[in-house]
Amino acid sequence: MGNAKIQGEKSLLVSEVTTKFRESSCSIVADYRGLNSTQVTNLRKALRDAGIEFQVIKNTLARRATADANLTDLDAYLTGPTAIAFSKSDVVAPAKILSDFAKKNDKLNLKGAIVEGKVVGPDQIKALADLPSRDGMLSMLLSVLQAPVRNFALAVKAVAEQKEAQA
Repeated sequence: MGNAKIQGEKSLLVSEVTTKFRESSCSIVADYRGLNSTQVTNLRKALRDAGIEFQVIKNTLARRATADANLTDLDAYLTGPTAIAFSKSDVVAPAKILSDFAKKNDKLNLKGAIVEGKVVGPDQIKALADLPSRDGMLSMLLSVLQAPVRNFALAVKAVAEQKEAQA
């Protein structure tokens, strides 16, 4: 009876993780071996503040979830102590937070990730972390869109001032 209960709990956990893999725009696998509880707590808080879930998962259960989600390419990164950061909306934020944390704490090792359904390695995670955040990209886009209007307004103003000077 106890065994059936444990199996039920495990299958429920696998289905939850499968759903998280499917719904996340970015899922990053990390090795947290060597981090103390304070460091893990600080990392979890930074991720939670950005709306990112950080979960320690047994590799066998994670492999079952990747099989159910058709993401078995990630299995190569599911070795050793594994924690996975799941982000539903922002692709850059988890990479940025985890990479910044890894720079300060060399014990955190980014192994691989699923970004928009594609499995990527640690080098691509670092490249993703170097991109500006979503808000930063939107502000750059807004600047680019405003530039022609601003230039046109300055040209009209210059013509008006020139006409006033002639009159």
